[in-house]
Amino acid sequence: MALGRRRPPAQLVHYSDRGSQYASDAYRAVLREHGIVCSMSRRGNCWDNAVVESFFATLKTELIHRRSWPTRREVTTVITEYIEVFYNRHRVHSFLAYRSPADDEQERRRTAAQAA
Repeated sequence: MALGRRRPPAQLVHYSDRGSQYASDAYRAVLREHGIVCSMSRRGNCWDNAVVESFFATLKTELIHRRSWPTRREVTTVITEYIEVFYNRHRVHSFLAYRSPADDEQERRRTAAQAA
């Protein structure tokens, strides 16, 4: 979804945990195809990618483990809505000086435009 919508520049760093889906050859091939560098924490060391590890913990605590999900389609829809609507636009993050990711990105763009 992000690749289609955002079209990130080459050398973007993709942080992930060590989940099997992120370590799979197919997933890593898609990253390589788009010039994305994969950063994955070492086994037993969550501090390498603390921000993404925190995201996955939050996602599981606030959404996934609160109920059972009868279909993959349902959980995919709910996760997409959670990330796109709530997490990125409304939920504040201590790592981002208590701003939402959308507000932080907007501020970074504004600062870059002023510096140019």
